[in-house]
Amino acid sequence: MGAYFAFFAKGGESVVFKTAKVENRDIVLTIDATGTLEAEDFIEVGARVSGEIVSFGKDKEGKIIDYSSEVKEGDILALIDDEIPRSDLLEAQAGLDSAKATKAQAQAELLENQATYNQAYRDWKRAEQLGVSEALSQSSYDSYLASYEAAKARVETSKAKIIQADAQIVQAEASVNTAKRNLDYCVIKSPVDGVVLDRMVSIGQTVVSNMSASSLFLIATDLKRMEAWASVNEADIGYIKKGQKVHFTVDAFPNKTFEGIVQKIRLNATMSQNVVTYVVEVVFDNKDLLLFPYLTANLNFEVARADKAKCIPNSALHFTPDFASAFPENKDASKSRVWVLSGGSVEPRDLTLGISDGIFTQVLGDELKIG
Repeated sequence: MGAYFAFFAKGGESVVFKTAKVENRDIVLTIDATGTLEAEDFIEVGARVSGEIVSFGKDKEGKIIDYSSEVKEGDILALIDDEIPRSDLLEAQAGLDSAKATKAQAQAELLENQATYNQAYRDWKRAEQLGVSEALSQSSYDSYLASYEAAKARVETSKAKIIQADAQIVQAEASVNTAKRNLDYCVIKSPVDGVVLDRMVSIGQTVVSNMSASSLFLIATDLKRMEAWASVNEADIGYIKKGQKVHFTVDAFPNKTFEGIVQKIRLNATMSQNVVTYVVEVVFDNKDLLLFPYLTANLNFEVARADKAKCIPNSALHFTPDFASAFPENKDASKSRVWVLSGGSVEPRDLTLGISDGIFTQVLGDELKIG
């Protein structure tokens, strides 16, 4: 009862059927894709000041920083000529010193003018008490008042000069800090522990610090954990879920299979020749550092699995005998028809199917028995 037809053939007056048994198998539905191995996290290190590269730093082995060099956070990657930044710092420091001297002069002037003001104030108060009389002429009275007002104005002017000097000091200090920072930027350091994937600059080359300038070094933070960026067709992307197992191979090690896990599906699809694809990030361990960035990977996503499932070969689903019209049609679009040899006669069975691996298909329900 459990057998089904794989194909049907007729020769003369005899009819020959080829059958196969319904059997239990492990069925795995997979989706294939290609991709590229990438560092899970990497840093682009650029120049923050313009200038000429005069030298490179050294790694822990004392070798010049280059491709594949291992670096630690704070290690010197390269040095930019610091002649101009040093000159700028000296100029800024001189400006700060001048601003401080101007303030000191204004403070001394204030003390002097304050003393003059105090005396003028006392003289004016005495004149004000006496008033214009035989003891104090009108001209003397006016002179005391004018001296008092002039001394008061000079004090206010001195205070304003100090405020202005303070502002100049703040501005000069900012210039000094900027100059110091630019001088520090002449030393390009690694911001992280990692491996230099790429060096895009040479000694003697002039680098420019602006937003559009390319990076000087590309550093991977950790190659012991990497990613595969797979391009998955829009027709298959609905099957991909976070956490699914993925197996992949690379041409560098054709006889070895590696395993990873789906970590992320990027939603910014791309279109090429009217084909829409999505990038799926697959994370995997690379503790032995066997795999390198930018290797091409052939990925196999395990999107569904049925262990010890009742299965038939896919060829059975495509077989229809010449006498099929003698039987009622399969009116259930959700089911597929196969032909079973039972008691020496052939009869149709309409089946509910599960997943398929392209060779075998899972049979759900009890329409077919094992064997």
